[in-house]
Amino acid sequence: MPVYLPAIVQPEPGADLSLPAQVFAAISAAIRAGRLAEGDMMPSTRQAADGLGLSRSTISTAYDLLRAEGLITMRAGSRPVVCLPTPRKVKQGVDTVPALSTRGHVLARDPRTSSYTIPQGRLSPGLPDEGRFPADLWGQILRRHARQSHGEEACYGGYHGARALRAALCARLASDRGLQVSPEQILITPGTQASLNLIAQTMLDPGMSVALENPGYLGARAAFQAAGAMIHPVPVDAGGLDPAQLPPEAKLIYITPSNQYPLGGRMDLTRRLALLERARAQGSLILEDDYDSEFLWHGREIASLAAHGSGEECVYLGSASKTLLPGLRLGWMVVPPALIAPLRAAQRNLGYAANLHGQLALAELMNSGHYRLHLRRISRLYQQRGLALHEALSSLPFLQVLPPRGGVQLGLRLLVAGREEACMTALAQTGYRVGRLSALCLDAATEGLVIGFATLRPDDPACIASTLAQVVMTGRP
Repeated sequence: MPVYLPAIVQPEPGADLSLPAQVFAAISAAIRAGRLAEGDMMPSTRQAADGLGLSRSTISTAYDLLRAEGLITMRAGSRPVVCLPTPRKVKQGVDTVPALSTRGHVLARDPRTSSYTIPQGRLSPGLPDEGRFPADLWGQILRRHARQSHGEEACYGGYHGARALRAALCARLASDRGLQVSPEQILITPGTQASLNLIAQTMLDPGMSVALENPGYLGARAAFQAAGAMIHPVPVDAGGLDPAQLPPEAKLIYITPSNQYPLGGRMDLTRRLALLERARAQGSLILEDDYDSEFLWHGREIASLAAHGSGEECVYLGSASKTLLPGLRLGWMVVPPALIAPLRAAQRNLGYAANLHGQLALAELMNSGHYRLHLRRISRLYQQRGLALHEALSSLPFLQVLPPRGGVQLGLRLLVAGREEACMTALAQTGYRVGRLSALCLDAATEGLVIGFATLRPDDPACIASTLAQVVMTGRP
């Protein structure tokens, strides 16, 4: 009798892998795991297609892939037959792959894996609405710059960033964030994560101390751990990080003062000035991640933290990941004059360069006024969605949630212990890929959720609220 394929293959239409690739991968794994033996007969393409509810062409493509890998034999008029691959001869006593270094093990450990229950789903924190990206305009600008000649910048002459984008950012940071800098102080990177890695690798030796908000951004934690730093968690409240609780030995201080990630507090001017004074007194360098500063809905706007300093205490970090798309891989950092030359050299050595045509397209978008217009549109939309989610959740007695002042996600503290995992599971079953708040904590875990709202639908708030209420009352997803 031929192999019963539905016990081995469970095709998922709409998955990342194509249907032929899914069938190939499942049968290949079964053969290599020993579930299918040498000589086992496979069903014909027609039988397999009927059994799996797929087309014959899908099965034929999968069978062709298996035959190319030497996992089945096929003859005209006969069913395919399983054949085991011939093992490669390996020299005794010689490892085929060298072991990772100590730093390699740290770099290969992704802290984000503990943040989610499912690999894909809706309302992930930190993501913008891709449907609002100005694709047609971006494409027109991008094509125009791709057809032009850019001299040394098209090679390796502008590794730290295109002149046009650095000049456009100078104007924007001055008008929107109160930050007066020169184009030479700006480095263009593939994003905030690359900027953090660049700073960590050039400013830290193993064992040095870094202060990090708690809960806080996992990307910053990963960058500092890869550099071998000792991380000191500093608790945050509705006003963000309290400078009085900073460790005196911290060489770097990472903060998100405009919209604290993930809980959403905003650092007031008094704390900002106190933080600058504390950094000067103990010789620390502040890494100001101006996270979601483009989306301010309530309260008086405060200039960036770096704008209140002397220019030596802060590295300012920004990106186009939330305003446009993370996939553009465009970020920037403003560095003190003393760090310009070493960081430019380190950026070249580490390979943290951004795409030239993308940089030029962003510069034109900013200079033309279309960037500011786009921000106004999406900010109004995100405000409506964020407030709708907050309204539905703020009345639940077992949640503590700050009203959103901006951003693209909402951080929730669970006031009932032991319910975080059940809430995550229940929301995952409904298709939501929300974040686990405890995964963002460095010391005693605070249970809760982080829910993105940039792509919120009208029925989502009520669905999320009822799901959470059911879980908290019963303790089960």
